[in-house]
Amino acid sequence: MSNNTVDNQNYLDQSPEVRERFARIKQREVILEVRDLSKRYATAQGETEALRNINFTVHRREFVCVIGASGCGKSTLIRTLAGLESQSSGEVLLDGKPISGPGRDRGMVFQGYSLFPWLTVKHNVMFGPQMSGVGNDSAERDARLWIDMVGLTKFADSYPHQLSGGMRQRVAIARALVNQPRILLMDEPFGALDAQTRSRMQTHLLEIWRNIDVTIFFITHDLDEAIYLADRILVLKPHPGEVVEMIEVPVPRPRSTAQFSSAAFLATKARLEALIHPPMPVETDSEDDDAARPRMVRFTDVADNVENL
Repeated sequence: MSNNTVDNQNYLDQSPEVRERFARIKQREVILEVRDLSKRYATAQGETEALRNINFTVHRREFVCVIGASGCGKSTLIRTLAGLESQSSGEVLLDGKPISGPGRDRGMVFQGYSLFPWLTVKHNVMFGPQMSGVGNDSAERDARLWIDMVGLTKFADSYPHQLSGGMRQRVAIARALVNQPRILLMDEPFGALDAQTRSRMQTHLLEIWRNIDVTIFFITHDLDEAIYLADRILVLKPHPGEVVEMIEVPVPRPRSTAQFSSAAFLATKARLEALIHPPMPVETDSEDDDAARPRMVRFTDVADNVENL
């Protein structure tokens, strides 16, 4: 692919197939609506505003990713959607009903696996239904179904410490899905995994999403991951977190890692990088700039310059 091909591609350009797919998505019902959401915290230094006037909607079976620089309130946002935190103002509606606390209609997967180490895979997945009053036989039947869905049937009687990181996260996904939630909330679920395991988990998650009726709202700091997974990407700016843009990903589905070098993928990534890491102001020689510039101390021979080897 030539540089001119990439340079001429705009992230807003969509193929007819992609435009048609977004038209179909927009015809589905809205299941999640966030209206003028703001979140403020009281601190020793005064009030801190984490989120300001957040507005967006998510359609049924849509895959939405959220990205932004550190401090943009990604985790605060998803915890509010989960009902684990309350907003200072605004509304969060799921199927038109206000969210006021945790509920079975939302599944949550954290970066940490949050499994009970004293329970087997099967009993970890059974735990939620049992706490909701489902009988043991029904809970076990449902647990085995979802354990099979995430490809861990052989490990149903294993304990978390006997599993790899990717396998533990698959258990966490099964435990979130066993309650058949309307929306699956995922807070950087693959952030602690090595690159190869992360890639496999991304592909596995897409396969799960294709086969079940669930909407996914996914927090990540990885631009490639967001473009690879999402229908749309919500971009937040930090301090306080505000919506910068909601990007419709122009990369066709089904997705593959081969698309990472496509013009549509690279154009979208360039746009995300520009939004999250805007150009730094031109340096001046003012005293303030000199004071802020780090003072480097050299601990090697001046003639030993690695850049000129």
